[in-house]
Amino acid sequence: MAGFDINKLDDAIHGRLRLGVMAYLMDAEAADFNELKAVLEATQGNLSVHLRKLEEAGYVEIVKSFQGRKPLTRAHITPAGRKAFADYLEALSNLVARR
Repeated sequence: MAGFDINKLDDAIHGRLRLGVMAYLMDAEAADFNELKAVLEATQGNLSVHLRKLEEAGYVEIVKSFQGRKPLTRAHITPAGRKAFADYLEALSNLVARR
């Protein structure tokens, strides 16, 4: 595969759960923690770790609030996250196209 740079695949996105979060948020814009946990069939701890990695990369913003007396955590995709996901898909597409 001459000319393909594997380093163009963003490590912050290239995990199964992080990829799922990004794909879901690209369509939904925002989702609460329990919604993501259910859709992605993730454990609470695992999802927390991966959301933190995406937040540290600047791809999602985590907003904590209350709904009544219950804590509510929502993840929102950022403009940087939208661009990073589009770039990731392009890099992946280039990899597949060169096969």
